[in-house]
Amino acid sequence: MTARYGFNATLTAKPGTGARLTDLLLTGLSDGNPGASEYCVVYLVCRSASDPDVVHVTEGWTSEEDHHRIFAGDAAQAIVQRIDGMLAKDPEYTDYVPVRGKATF
Repeated sequence: MTARYGFNATLTAKPGTGARLTDLLLTGLSDGNPGASEYCVVYLVCRSASDPDVVHVTEGWTSEEDHHRIFAGDAAQAIVQRIDGMLAKDPEYTDYVPVRGKATF
C-alpha cells in the first residue's frame, strides 16, 4: 500500500516522563491499535537526541479518511486520552503528502 496522507507530531512530556510516553506510543503498534492497522503504512516513534522528554511520531496512512476513521475508534481514543495527561504542552503537528521514501527496521 502507498501512503497518501501523513503527519509528524512533536510531543513534549512532563519532565522525566519521556520514556513512559515513548512506551505508551509504541503500544500503538500492538494488534488492534492504530499503528497495526492495514491502513497505517508508517508509524515511527523517535526520541529527541537533545531532550529526553520530547518525542516525535511520524505516521503515513493510505488516506486522510482512513486515518480519521481509525483514530475515531476506541483503541486509538484510549491511547490519546492517556497521552493527554502526560504532556507538558499541546502537541505540534505538521501534516504532509508523502512523495516517496524508505523505512527498514
